[in-house]
Amino acid sequence: MAPLCLLLLASLPQLSANGRVSPRGPTPPALRHCSVLDHAAARLRGGACLTEPPRLASEPPLSERMRTWHPVLLGLLGTCFGWFMTALGAATVVVHHLGLPDAVYRRVLDFMLGVSGGVMTAASYWSLLAPALEFAAAQGWGDRVWLPVALGFLSGGLLLQASEKLLEAMHGSLEELDLYKGVAAGGGAAADPATRKQQFRRLMLLIIAITIHNFPEGMAVGVAFGAIRGSPGATLGRAITLAVGIGIQNFPEGMAVSMPLMREGVSPLSSFWYGQLSGMVEPIGGVLGAAFVHYCRPMLPFTMSLAAGAMIYVVCDSLVPEMQAHGNKALAMQGLMFGFVIMMVLDVALG
Repeated sequence: MAPLCLLLLASLPQLSANGRVSPRGPTPPALRHCSVLDHAAARLRGGACLTEPPRLASEPPLSERMRTWHPVLLGLLGTCFGWFMTALGAATVVVHHLGLPDAVYRRVLDFMLGVSGGVMTAASYWSLLAPALEFAAAQGWGDRVWLPVALGFLSGGLLLQASEKLLEAMHGSLEELDLYKGVAAGGGAAADPATRKQQFRRLMLLIIAITIHNFPEGMAVGVAFGAIRGSPGATLGRAITLAVGIGIQNFPEGMAVSMPLMREGVSPLSSFWYGQLSGMVEPIGGVLGAAFVHYCRPMLPFTMSLAAGAMIYVVCDSLVPEMQAHGNKALAMQGLMFGFVIMMVLDVALG
């Protein structure tokens, strides 16, 4: 009998606070007749609608969804942006084709090379060396936290120095390239064919050097994205900042390849093609760098500082001498300071 009494009591109405009888359980939602203006999600069977349609779950912003993407994919996307900026710089042959004076082009290029040097110098510390030191400290290096970072930094410079030695060994094989045969053997700016061959050989060496230097830049971006989930010091904002900075400095590199080819008599389309081709190695380096860091996390301090050392080597060996070689030293140094500040602000804002 007791269970039956309890069941009957539970089914009886109860008094509310104001003395009125109210049924037990939750209050059913208020219904009304549907109209043509009602959202489809609010309509129920029987021609009735909820007074307030159910709220749909809001989709997270793109920045939050990107944190769940695979680091190798993020590295590929970041370096593809750098490749796009190289192609955009190479596309300036159209401006030169419209009659841009060589003196104006040279000043613009030297200023942009200065911006590239400033961006790469700032990025090498804030986006690579500083997180590398944090990773080393987290891995328990203690008082020797500087050791893997210093070794990686020096290795980056030695790696590019070895690539330049290899480039010098390719001196004789340049004459086998179709581009060399088509331009150096034809008519153009230099009257003496031997002088023309020598000038174009230097141009080919510059193009190959820029192409080789784009690989560690892509590797640096890939390493930054691959390290996102490894430590709080490596964030998505810092990786995006580095990708944007490398993309900015890739613009004048595309110009530095396509514009000289244009002046040597290469067609605008072919000049653009070879200019953007110099940036194609960047996504390759980005994917390899992101994959290596993602699957070999103990090597993070070494790989990040290696990328930083390679970038500083490029600045000191290629950008600084080139931007000062045509009488625009003051303008180029202003560009360097400006590029450094841009990268610093971007890192603080997005990091």
